Amino acid sequence: MSDKLIVVSSDCHAGLHIADYKPYVESKYHDIMDVAVPVQMEMTQKAEQSFLIKEINDAWRAPIQQQLTGAWSYDERIKMLANDGIAAEVIFPDGITEMNTPPFGAGLGLSPRDAVPELQWAGAMAHNRWLAEFCANDPARHIGVASIPLLWDVQQAVDAVRWCVDNGLKSVMIPTLWGDNDPYHHVKYDPFWEVCQDLGVIIHFHSGPAPQPEYFGKQWPAEDLSDQLPGAMGIYVSEVMWWLYRPLTFMIWGGVFERFPRLKAVMTEGGTVFMLPPWLRLLDHNYFDVQFSAKLGDFRSHLSMSPGEYFQRNIAVGASCVPRRDIELRGVLGVDKMMWGSDYPHPEGTWPNTQQYYLETFAGIPEADGRKILGENAIAWYGLDRNRLQAVADKIGPSSAIFHATGEAA
Repeated sequence: MSDKLIVVSSDCHAGLHIADYKPYVESKYHDIMDVAVPVQMEMTQKAEQSFLIKEINDAWRAPIQQQLTGAWSYDERIKMLANDGIAAEVIFPDGITEMNTPPFGAGLGLSPRDAVPELQWAGAMAHNRWLAEFCANDPARHIGVASIPLLWDVQQAVDAVRWCVDNGLKSVMIPTLWGDNDPYHHVKYDPFWEVCQDLGVIIHFHSGPAPQPEYFGKQWPAEDLSDQLPGAMGIYVSEVMWWLYRPLTFMIWGGVFERFPRLKAVMTEGGTVFMLPPWLRLLDHNYFDVQFSAKLGDFRSHLSMSPGEYFQRNIAVGASCVPRRDIELRGVLGVDKMMWGSDYPHPEGTWPNTQQYYLETFAGIPEADGRKILGENAIAWYGLDRNRLQAVADKIGPSSAIFHATGEAA
């Protein structure tokens, strides 16, 4: 076994500045894009003011502005991956961090709120076209997550998945929130689950989306009501992970993984040990402890396994920015479930201090467990070319010495 570790980041982000997507947008939408982009930029900047303290964010960004261009520049991105010792990455769309979100609300949030279905689809496919080109530079190292606005048209989503696979993208992100649309236990979505299962396409949910108007005001982000709604950010950060788990609650109880047993899903940047186990205990409590809910009738006989068993078989965790305390409690969730992520280029991630993070977080962790969390679990889940990635890791990967570093060195 090589001394150099294969590291796979399960959570990275990339995308063009909004206006730069124009060559990838169908020409019939160019005129409306010219009108919409300035408005979207203004709203994005206002949203940034709600979510980031400008002075702190600007100070963090100032010395690394060139490196941050790796959010869309391939040459700069390769340098970032080398400096972080990352052999491969899962690439999500972006949002407000570098103002590099797709047009028409097709970015990381992918919310149906105030969205025009036709335009959101146009923005999503523009991003997917660019992403396919970006990942084609080295498909073994870049696993692009396509944006799929599933809620509006299931057949269009099925067709989009087929396009994605034909163009090298076998991972997709669907909305975490559905608003007034049908939720994910509705059987209308079965053709979508089926095509993903049959083509080996992995479904992703990424944290961040939540009903922000409930926290920040109905006109957010256009209007700042923080003086009238104290504590809004505290409420948001306390609830945001719950919204990430909610789609999978619907899918598990709705029998999606029963009907499509080979379907794979990933929940990313949503907590690990301190959030996921209680959620799973709740689901299994309601499955096993039927004496508490017998009066509600039979709501489990359509399932051949417990919710926790579906989770173990069908769902993986993108453990983005995972702290040391969660690594130490890896057995609670299962060491085979956790896939580390750097969250580049977001300030809450490990970059640009990832090498130091390895030492501080993994010193003293059994090497077999550390290898799984840092890369081997992702290799298995995504079906990556291990030999190819080992060749990359042999040049840039961190040494297994990180697991044996002394407390003083760590």
